[in-house]
Amino acid sequence: MKPPTNIKTAPWMQDTLRQGFTFLATGNIKEASECCKRLIGAKPDLVEAHFLVGLIAVELKDTWTAVNAFGSVTKLRPDHGAAWANLAKLFMSAGQPTRADSALAKAVANSDENPTVQDLIGSVFSLLGDQEEASIWIARAVEKQPDSVPFLVNYANNQMFFGKLDEAEAALAKALKKQPGNANAHWTLSNIRKATDRQHIGQLEELIAQQDRNPRALAFLNYGLGKELEDLEDWDNAFEAFRRGAASRRQTVDYDEHAEAEMFDAFADIFTPEWLGTDAAGHDDPSPIFVIGQPRTGTTLIERIITSHSQVYSAGELRQFGTCVRRLADYREPKRNSAKLATLAAGIDCLKLGKAYMKTSEKMRGSLPRFVDKLPPNYLYLPLILKALPNAKIVHLTRDPMDACFASFKQLFADAYPHSYDQQEMARHHARYYRLMAVWRERYGDRFFDIAYEDAASDLEPNARALIKYLDLPWEDACLRFHKQKAAVTTASAVQVREPAHTRSIGRWRRYEAQLEPMRLRLDAEGIPLIARKISVE
Repeated sequence: MKPPTNIKTAPWMQDTLRQGFTFLATGNIKEASECCKRLIGAKPDLVEAHFLVGLIAVELKDTWTAVNAFGSVTKLRPDHGAAWANLAKLFMSAGQPTRADSALAKAVANSDENPTVQDLIGSVFSLLGDQEEASIWIARAVEKQPDSVPFLVNYANNQMFFGKLDEAEAALAKALKKQPGNANAHWTLSNIRKATDRQHIGQLEELIAQQDRNPRALAFLNYGLGKELEDLEDWDNAFEAFRRGAASRRQTVDYDEHAEAEMFDAFADIFTPEWLGTDAAGHDDPSPIFVIGQPRTGTTLIERIITSHSQVYSAGELRQFGTCVRRLADYREPKRNSAKLATLAAGIDCLKLGKAYMKTSEKMRGSLPRFVDKLPPNYLYLPLILKALPNAKIVHLTRDPMDACFASFKQLFADAYPHSYDQQEMARHHARYYRLMAVWRERYGDRFFDIAYEDAASDLEPNARALIKYLDLPWEDACLRFHKQKAAVTTASAVQVREPAHTRSIGRWRRYEAQLEPMRLRLDAEGIPLIARKISVE
């Protein structure tokens, strides 16, 4: 950024700014960028122009250009709450929580009752796994601008986490009345209820036909369509919708598979029993229970069984452990995942790590003696958990690899699991996870509890009893009535988990056996054994 100038903002500049924001809103990125070039060339210290550059970069998934642009804004105007909020969200997505903490604090301090800033702050708290705090900020934004479609959609998603489906549906109805073609609202609506007819399906198909080349909108619409078609057991058309949705979504995510593979290898190489046995012991608090594995493998089912116990609180999917690792390691690499994360993490004081985790999760973990942190990817940090919190319990979910991979492939995730939108990338990621868990099991198998989703879903009581016994808790029959809980569910399973255990998802991938051949062949080539399961007849 060039030094500030004394050039006044001419009327043509204001006109060009308006044009630039309009171009961005309508998806004309090239034209919006040209507006920015003209403006910054004429007035290098024009705050709004740098802010527009940041928004364009966010749209293009160019994280570091966006960071630089919003950073220029905050240098020119340190009280620019929207720029700080955008920086907080970008730093969280980039795995740099130390920088996110600072930006979030400044966004909160400079929110000035601006609903756009409030909504962004709510999104950052959601990324942190703090849905309660997110709810407060999102509700403030909706109160200020009750007709804002983006705010209403965010509000609906937040309400779904708390099981408030009627409130979510009402917010979406209002949003769609204002903007009938809003793709995000339609996708969220598809996930609230099980489809019983084709009325909404027809609307989704019409909207898909109207879309040109907007991959984000096409992803929302096709995933919503696939979900509803699957509800109606229209298997072939459902898969085609999922395939189109995944292809569209893959265009909008940044996934560095090579960096991920190097990171997994580094974790396996570095976190040995010898590493675990060195230095001081960790924090001795016995309250955490970690539920880990792959997403969509039954982790939420198991979490709900455990937290139906009177002594255990459901803290949801907390980002705190990995965030504390990155914070204490002062991770600042441009790539979210890298081998350097493992190298830096190995040098962390694990007593500090355990205490930091307990402190930062304090307001999310309730007042009961125990709490569950159900963030599936914490499996990566398993040795760090063992050392930082040696009295914590760890429960690992396993599931048939094809069911697990397909369940992720057919799910549109908000801001996670970028490997899940391509069959072969999904399979290779699962293979890396599978091999890493095999390493952890060989080294630390007596320190965590494996439970198979298929066993728990098919024969709930004996598996639930074994699970509760492992956790050193007295048995309570309420653990079999998990679906009656009202607490928040910060996961894609937010709706499904509010029904009793069932086996409908076991072997479901075989409905699409021919279409999923690339995934199966890749898993086979990676040496990952498949479980022979029949399709459920429920």
